[in-house]
Amino acid sequence: MADPLLKVEDLHTQFFTEEGVVNAVNGVSYDVMPGEILGLVGESGCGKTVSALSILRLIPSPPGKISSGTIEFEGKDILKMGDEEVRHIRGNKIGMIFQEPMTSLNPVLTIGRQLTETLELHLKMDKQAATQRAIELLEMVGIPEAKARIKDYPHQFSGGMRQRVMIAMALSCNPKLLLADEPTTALDVTIQAQILELLTRLTRELGTSVIIITHNLGVVARYADRVNVMYAGRVIESASAINLYHNPQHPYTLGLLRSVPRLDTMHKSKLEAIEGMPPDLINMGNGCSFQPRCRFAVDRCEEEVPPLVSVGSEHIAACWEWENVRKATAADAGVDAA
Repeated sequence: MADPLLKVEDLHTQFFTEEGVVNAVNGVSYDVMPGEILGLVGESGCGKTVSALSILRLIPSPPGKISSGTIEFEGKDILKMGDEEVRHIRGNKIGMIFQEPMTSLNPVLTIGRQLTETLELHLKMDKQAATQRAIELLEMVGIPEAKARIKDYPHQFSGGMRQRVMIAMALSCNPKLLLADEPTTALDVTIQAQILELLTRLTRELGTSVIIITHNLGVVARYADRVNVMYAGRVIESASAINLYHNPQHPYTLGLLRSVPRLDTMHKSKLEAIEGMPPDLINMGNGCSFQPRCRFAVDRCEEEVPPLVSVGSEHIAACWEWENVRKATAADAGVDAA
């Protein structure tokens, strides 16, 4: 079996504020295999984006700090690298598609210049070769009349086209790992599908591993090989996409799935909302962070944080009552949990 391309272990990222210490990423561990698409899902504020920014050491300091843990990429710990070595990895071996392209692209530089800068820096191309490669990249992501449009500025592109430019920039140096942070935010459904199909096709062709960060469970179901569910800075369930959707073993995952419309249920069935609010990441308490919102909670949940344990083949979950969650999942499907 191949070694993981990326291995994150016990990662803690904190933000030091006047109100107290925000534990944005609180002991996260996972790995990404070569060529794998990993989905990272959860509500806003659960630590998805911060965990991705931590991989590239892009946490603003102050107030942020990666306080502990390891992030091994190709067997080397990024957290122990010098600044110059990390700069060589960013955009070169690890690319990133940021959440909102209009705020991520430089408004005073042409699209062409923003593409060629990366190529000249990392691949040591001269201006002419970089320009030609930039045109090829724009054509690759489906931007028409790329030779002319390379001279345009970000505001001259639509939202979908700006996102295509971001994908071209992220893939320009043929990275081994791509971090896609909400790559379809603020795009209509048709454009979302086009962007995701394009991203998946290109990464498959290039053999690139992908971490796709989203709150859209439909995106994960269609494109991810494996899924990590995050809540309050922790990974609380991890499984293959198929197994997670058919057999959720954590009450939060079950709640997320029950809140999404399905085509295989009665039209009059009501969607179930997860009651309550996410916890305060400054005052986490002693027990399970999901306990105040959980209908399966018992006394133990208030006192002890449940560890991630095996609940099936290559399936882990952090819940004291996962067996009761399994029974509820089986009841939803109309089968016997035993």
